[in-house]
Amino acid sequence: MSRFRKELSKGLVASNPIFILFLGLCPALAVSTSVDNALGMTAGVLFVLLGSNIIISAIKKIVPNMVRIPVFIVVISTFVTVVSLVFQAYVPALYAALGIYLPLITVNCIILARAEAFASKNTIFNSIGDAIGMGLGFGAALIIISFFREILGTGSISIFGTHLLTLPVLGEHPMAMLALPPGAFLVIGLLLALFRRMGVVRSE
Repeated sequence: MSRFRKELSKGLVASNPIFILFLGLCPALAVSTSVDNALGMTAGVLFVLLGSNIIISAIKKIVPNMVRIPVFIVVISTFVTVVSLVFQAYVPALYAALGIYLPLITVNCIILARAEAFASKNTIFNSIGDAIGMGLGFGAALIIISFFREILGTGSISIFGTHLLTLPVLGEHPMAMLALPPGAFLVIGLLLALFRRMGVVRSE
């Protein structure tokens, strides 16, 4: 159980995929324009990561070493297909907003890295902990980035149509650049600087 808790917690801070390992930056930069998108991508990545870790850990002893990567990709793409179909059927607006980045979860370096580095070498139980920890760590980072980009870039924030907050100080002139692609780099850079200053993440 202690090993499970360790694997579960490491993805949140010590091995956070975005802020520490710098994995999954492509979707983080692309879909972090709103908290809605961040929540949708988090749900998709967490489902795929959990499902693929379980299956890959279960079949690791019967998969020949020479074909392990193609097998991993087939497993991952199966779960991605399920996510895509569910999103398309039940949340079409979110499906359209995530666009190509939803099917690209198949080749997301976080998913492949956990399959190769962890699930293929550890038990199903510990692989579940690793998947949940890494998925939540990715989601937490993505939501933080999205929160600042949306609130500063548009002057307000809402989640799935429910208005939550408006920044009157920005008035009619929000920092619109933060909602644009270059804004993602700026926000991530500032957050990294802040977290390192606070000692949340270490500077190697």
